[in-house]
Amino acid sequence: MAEKQPVNEAKKAKQEQYNEYVKQVTPTRNLALQMLKAFLTGGIICTLGQFILNICENNGLDKDASGGWCSMILIFLSILLTGLNIYPSIAKWGGAGALVPITGFANSVAAPAIEFKKEGQVFGIGCKIFTIAGPVILYGVFTSWVLGVIYWALKVFGII
Repeated sequence: MAEKQPVNEAKKAKQEQYNEYVKQVTPTRNLALQMLKAFLTGGIICTLGQFILNICENNGLDKDASGGWCSMILIFLSILLTGLNIYPSIAKWGGAGALVPITGFANSVAAPAIEFKKEGQVFGIGCKIFTIAGPVILYGVFTSWVLGVIYWALKVFGII
């Protein structure tokens, strides 16, 4: 039993060293500040979207057409800023405020395509473009299909 004690003490010392190392290399974050940054970033994106909607509606487009144009313009701006390597900085500063809106989704599709373009059109862009967004699209389409079938069945049986 005397041999086990030094082994356990050595394990504890190693564990303490490791824990100290983890504390040193783990970045500390101010949660309130991160939430404020996300709120401001998301708010700016949403304000820009509302501004685009207002311009479209003031130029005679109906609400649905204005919404389509707003989405397309926000996606275009996101992809443009991703291509210019500006959107990653916005996302790093704003966190979820930049990643949750439609602009974040567009960034997640464009970034891998830009990163792997040197590997060619098919094996670079074609294969990598949906690395992040692919599962989201797949499960979104599949879930909407399942819910549509359930809705249809409920209508057929007169439940709805």
